[in-house]
Amino acid sequence: MDAPTPTNASLFTDVKVAVIGGSGLYSLDNLTVLGEINPETPWGFPSDSIVVSQTPSGHKIAFLARHGRGHSLNPTDVPARANIAALKHIGVEVILAFSAVGSLREEIAPRDFVVPSQIIDRTKGIRPSTYFDNGVTAHVGFADPFDSDIADIVMNIAAAQDVKFHAGKTLVCMEGPAFSTRAESHMYRAWGADVINMSVLPESKLAREAEIAYQMICMSTDYDCWKADEEAVNVEAVIANLGANSTNARNLLLALIPAVFSALDNGELKNLEKLKGANKCAVITAPEKRNPEQIAKLNYLLPGYY
Repeated sequence: MDAPTPTNASLFTDVKVAVIGGSGLYSLDNLTVLGEINPETPWGFPSDSIVVSQTPSGHKIAFLARHGRGHSLNPTDVPARANIAALKHIGVEVILAFSAVGSLREEIAPRDFVVPSQIIDRTKGIRPSTYFDNGVTAHVGFADPFDSDIADIVMNIAAAQDVKFHAGKTLVCMEGPAFSTRAESHMYRAWGADVINMSVLPESKLAREAEIAYQMICMSTDYDCWKADEEAVNVEAVIANLGANSTNARNLLLALIPAVFSALDNGELKNLEKLKGANKCAVITAPEKRNPEQIAKLNYLLPGYY
């Protein structure tokens, strides 16, 4: 898909679903492109221009390449706060996030897909991971980081896909960009982790702060380096599997996008309904102590809350 001509961001305020593409997934197919926007948020510009398209049913959907088209951004350098803020500002309520992962389990083979339900954080605290800072403190619930309603929709569709799916798995997020050591890989397995990537955090946490329903769909590319009878993960093998995974991801999205819009239109995303307005009372900083500049930034994300 060719890059569309940039469009005024104010033309798009009702784009309820977004796809964030990871390694190997840089665009959506079979949709009518309406325009491309690159809004400046209080946290800077997103990773790339956001492409807004229309489905055959008339729904608008946004696509954002997490690492930029051409993969110019390291996982640590992805401007996650700007990405989520920009999507929220144009009306996004649901994010379908795709990511390449390494497998930590024999049964999760390369080119399998995984729908995780939990996260272990192994980033190093160098990625900005909250909107509530600089004089405004809040504590937002994150016990279940993914949206189980959307996960169920994915798994209902999975049976008709030409790829094996695994649900209810634990995803460990490491810093990168280098892959794990063998000792780390074995440690993650001992912890109960099933797959590993470098991008679910802080993306999923920021989506929760923005009250957006978020589900990651993981695409296995390798066995990390724990498997003694396999060659340690290398870029060549990963790239070969990325190509197959991106094709499978596009096929999945053809069925997934209309199913998500149907659930959204019919009020079937119950977790999303609970999420809306949940963070109005999350700020514990006394009103007279709140930094006005930070409140102004938060008004871009959650207008009228604070």
